[in-house]
Amino acid sequence: MTDQLVIAFDLVGTLLDLSSLDATFRSKFGSSRVRHEWFSEVQKLMFSITAAGGYEPFSDIAEAALNVIGERHEQKLSMMQRRRILQLLRELPAFPDAKPALGVLRSNGFRLVVLTNSAEKAAKQVIESAGLKELFDDVLSTEKVKRLKPAPEPYLMVVKECGVKPRKLLLVAAHSWDVRGAIRAGCRACFVRRPEQILDELTPKPDFVISDLHELADQLTRAKNAA
Repeated sequence: MTDQLVIAFDLVGTLLDLSSLDATFRSKFGSSRVRHEWFSEVQKLMFSITAAGGYEPFSDIAEAALNVIGERHEQKLSMMQRRRILQLLRELPAFPDAKPALGVLRSNGFRLVVLTNSAEKAAKQVIESAGLKELFDDVLSTEKVKRLKPAPEPYLMVVKECGVKPRKLLLVAAHSWDVRGAIRAGCRACFVRRPEQILDELTPKPDFVISDLHELADQLTRAKNAA
C-alpha cells in the first residue's frame, strides 16, 4: 500500500462539458433547457436504481431518460435520434481548464484516474476524443462492481485498484451527490463549481471547493512542494 495521493476525476459535467448537446436538444425540443431536464432525469434514475440495490448500464439509463423526456414534451424521439444523442455523449469536449490543469498535476507526480458511471469502453472513447487520454493512469468504471456512484462500492474499488487507503483518494466532481458518496466511503473530496452546479448545505464539507481545476492544481502542487 502506497502513501501517494490518487486523484480520481468524475467525467461527465466535471471534465466534460454537457452544454455541447444544447443545440441538439434545442433543434428537437425548442429549448436547450430540456438538456438540463434530461440529465436531471438521468440522475434521478441512477439514484432510484442505486437506492433499490440494483444496477443498470449508464447508456441504458441515459436512453430511458430520453424516452421519459420525449413523452413529457410530446416529442417522441426515433431510435436514430436517441442513438445520435447517445453517440454525442462519447464526443463531449473537455472544459477549457481540464487539459492544462491535469497536465500540471501529472507533471508534478500526482497519480490521476477517472472514476465514472459510464461504461469503460465509452469512457475511454470520450477521453480520447477530448484529448485527455495521455493524462490518466487508469480509467475505472462502476460497471466493474455493478454499483453506480454515489454508492460506496465504486470509491472503494478505486482504493483497492490503486493500492491506497481511503484518505489517500481525492475525488474531484461537480456534483454534490458524488462528493457526498466519496466522503461517506471515507475518501477525500473536491467540489468544482461548474456552471449551475451548487454545493448543497446537506453535503458534508469537502476538502476543497474550487472555481476551476487550475485552482486545485495550484493548491495541491504548492502543498506538495512545501512538504
